[in-house]
Amino acid sequence: TLLAKAEKAPDLTPDRKSQLFVDYAACCAKSGQLDKGVRLLERQHAKVPTGLTYQTLGYLYVEQLDPAHKPVADENTEVKLPEGQEMPEEGLTVEQKQAILDQQWEERKATALKLLEDAIDYDDEDPVCLDNMGQYVYRIQGDKTGAKKWFDKAHELKPGQIDSLWFLSRYDLEAGDTEAAIEK
Repeated sequence: TLLAKAEKAPDLTPDRKSQLFVDYAACCAKSGQLDKGVRLLERQHAKVPTGLTYQTLGYLYVEQLDPAHKPVADENTEVKLPEGQEMPEEGLTVEQKQAILDQQWEERKATALKLLEDAIDYDDEDPVCLDNMGQYVYRIQGDKTGAKKWFDKAHELKPGQIDSLWFLSRYDLEAGDTEAAIEK
């Protein structure tokens, strides 16, 4: 593949290699292969954590965990059983499949939150990481009040950051201040 060839380039510095993986993971996500992009970036981040991998992986986790993407089981759904658990002879019911999917979903949420917290520990003034945490709290946890402090801090550090502005405009709209929302 193109990634494998590019990764073998003789003049590829560690920073450029990290950028290569981030760009490729983002392309995967934008082309409908979000899970592939996440897996690729998780491996790269485990090898060499950088501000850029914290930023991008955090964002991809939030996208992956959007409630619209939460899996719903049916009779044709295939699930990966937890380690040590064997498939019953009669197979799994839809309810059992859903319980496994729900458990995996909660584990992904915990993994994402841990990375977002680590990102802020890594650089508590990175506006992208702060915005990612705000989006996680807002979109995944459903805590609009708790999310606002993250968006405010990100906005303070980078006033033109479009994602933070968009979310802050939602608060203005809820408060009935359309003019402030439009300004943002």
